[in-house]
Amino acid sequence: MAIVGNLLKKGIGLTTVIQRKKTNHAKLQKKTLIKLLNKARFTQFGDKYNFEDIMNAALFSDDKEYYTKFKNQVPVYDYNKMYSEWWYKAHEGEKNVAWPGRVKYFALSSGTSEAASKHIPVTKDMVKAIHRTSIRQILSLGAYKNLPPQLYEKGYLMLGGSTELQQMGTHYEGDLSGITAGKIPFWFERFYKPGKKIAATRDWSEKLDKITKQAKNWDIGFIVGVPAWIQLLMEKIIKEYGVNNIHDIWPNLEIFCHGGVSFEPYKQGFEKLLGRPITYIETYLASEGFLAYQTHPNSDMRLVLNNGIFFEFVPFNENNFDSDGAMVERPETLMIDEVEEGKEYALLISTVSGTWRYLIGDTIKFTNKKNAEIVITGRTKHFLSLCGEHLSVDNMNKAIELASKHFNIDIREFTVVGKKVETTFAHHWYVGTDDKIEAEALEQFIDKTLCEINDDYPVERKHALREMKVRVLPAKTFYDFMASKGKTGGQNKFPRVIKKKEQIEDWENFLSK
Repeated sequence: MAIVGNLLKKGIGLTTVIQRKKTNHAKLQKKTLIKLLNKARFTQFGDKYNFEDIMNAALFSDDKEYYTKFKNQVPVYDYNKMYSEWWYKAHEGEKNVAWPGRVKYFALSSGTSEAASKHIPVTKDMVKAIHRTSIRQILSLGAYKNLPPQLYEKGYLMLGGSTELQQMGTHYEGDLSGITAGKIPFWFERFYKPGKKIAATRDWSEKLDKITKQAKNWDIGFIVGVPAWIQLLMEKIIKEYGVNNIHDIWPNLEIFCHGGVSFEPYKQGFEKLLGRPITYIETYLASEGFLAYQTHPNSDMRLVLNNGIFFEFVPFNENNFDSDGAMVERPETLMIDEVEEGKEYALLISTVSGTWRYLIGDTIKFTNKKNAEIVITGRTKHFLSLCGEHLSVDNMNKAIELASKHFNIDIREFTVVGKKVETTFAHHWYVGTDDKIEAEALEQFIDKTLCEINDDYPVERKHALREMKVRVLPAKTFYDFMASKGKTGGQNKFPRVIKKKEQIEDWENFLSK
């Protein structure tokens, strides 16, 4: 009998019941903002934008005067503006810039929209906040009633970046997953795989090889990572040991905790590698913080409203964003209690890493406002509207998911290139699969599906959007392209949309080699 597992499961179940009490989202966010303002008021940023004044309004008034002041006194930022005006100082070792003290860690992130690496500050307070949210997520497993007690004693495989960070003068740089994995609580070390030695490996292929060699020695219950890389790892392990599926190696595998990209396009191929069904849990962990996670079955992700992140929501429309997805200087912004279900919003966050009114680049929709539950619909710059078709990443993911099911194929990656062709426009789809499929059949299915799920798309297909093509490529092509850019690893994702001329040329030149 798994005594420890039973005790943990009972404790987790009790904690889950306690966490279900009704909460006032606006009050939680107000308290969060007060804490942020209080701690950062004596920084250069806090002094310039008079955080003391905003904080006093929050403490001594019951209305939203504090939020009006916050919006009026603090400008909105994207990465380039935040770095060029503030973060570059912290990156050079200066103290008390946008958060108290000196920033010791910077997460390297290109996201999925920029070619050059971004340097995102990761403070000690942010590392603690991420660990707290991670623990809350584990505690939320009490809502999953069918999980066996012994699961809580199994290994927890986290496939992320190297924990051996690069020292750059006064700070260290690396993937956020490497930064946080290097700081895991001591009590969690007995569960953590691949362990400190393998986790420090910088070469991604070498790391996957080492994990594969050790896989048979581990009893894994949880896997955490980006779907594409987890799928590649499982295939390597299955091939190495000549087994039918991953459960032949890890019979107690019960949970896949995924994030970074939509899992639905991968699900068809992923489940071919399993011996039986497992539980999927979605997370929203970005380089800027741990924003949301799925708290119970058959739900969407719940925003983390009381752990170092203050959220604002910008209606994703032509009043607030231009045709390239760039935000206007003074957009309309809303608090958590002002949003509406079903409408699309871009996220602004202010955090314990000295991120202030910062456009993270993702778009979301509320599916359950009462529970603060959301789905990620895409990126502010990852959509196609060359002529009014308003094609979102959410639409693209759905089309690929349905195509995978319809043709019973495993589509690993895809990207869509939007371009002008003489006087009209075109969408060129590049689909990565190793299964046999006629490009023309896939093209017709995707085109028909988009006409059904997007009201604007069929109108434009009859007029300005005259060309839609699909090219089928081996899945390896996408990974080889990423490797050529030095973007292998747990947090790197292939962009779903390519719009910039130089990036289109780069991709097409690679394919022509």
